[in-house]
Amino acid sequence: MRWRLDLAYDGGAYRGWASQPALPSVQQTVEDAIALVLRLEKPARLTVAGRTDTGVHARGQVVHVDLPDDLETDEAHLLRRLDRVLPDDIVVRAARIAPEGFDARFSALRRRYVYRLWDGPSGPDPLHRNHVVHHHRPLDVSLMNDAAVGVLGEQDFAAFCRRREGASTIRSLMQLTTRRTDSGIVETTVVADAFCHSMVRSLMGALTAVGEGRHEPSWMARVLKARTRDSRVKVMPAHGLTLEEVVYPADSQLAARAQESRRFRGPAEGPEDD
Repeated sequence: MRWRLDLAYDGGAYRGWASQPALPSVQQTVEDAIALVLRLEKPARLTVAGRTDTGVHARGQVVHVDLPDDLETDEAHLLRRLDRVLPDDIVVRAARIAPEGFDARFSALRRRYVYRLWDGPSGPDPLHRNHVVHHHRPLDVSLMNDAAVGVLGEQDFAAFCRRREGASTIRSLMQLTTRRTDSGIVETTVVADAFCHSMVRSLMGALTAVGEGRHEPSWMARVLKARTRDSRVKVMPAHGLTLEEVVYPADSQLAARAQESRRFRGPAEGPEDD
């Protein structure tokens, strides 16, 4: 029986989502907790919507896990038991039996990330310091939004991705908008069907270079069209990035969406990273 779990976590203490030998990961922590509370003979493998990198946070992460059909638990009971054993920096917000055809990774229509910066003369609010990057130069939000227009749509984002053998770098970037909140935090919202490794933080490196006035807005589109990594594009720090939401189609369209995603991206290609 397939279950869907909705997670939130502070990534500061983990070496990213994916399990790694002898290193703390969100995946391993949650898998171990499930095995413990359900008394499973072996850990149940989680499939994640968006594999976050070291230090990246999530407020709207989604996973699925296949559990024994004869499992004696319900949604509320599973949530309570997981809450008792998981560390305070990981919370399972919802747990329910998944609809037919649901795949946390392949059924997703889009992922929404937010990157947060503080460009004031003093440091950010100490209560936000682990989730907001202190940028030491003032940023022009309007220039950042002008630059973003040139990279929207379905494009080859090789210039903003760390390449993986056999993995596609073509993605559909649906939104890249920056605003300054009432508290002065510079927030960039990034929405795409999927992301390749380091894509969001590389896009942010280019946006901040434009926002500082080091390059004109059209420069970002030229970097994209070159399809090669540019040493002038900095990969921004991880702790400013949060996965806010994963959006899925109606239940009746989940299986079709998963099939379409597999054709486009290929089952051998690893899950996207921020």
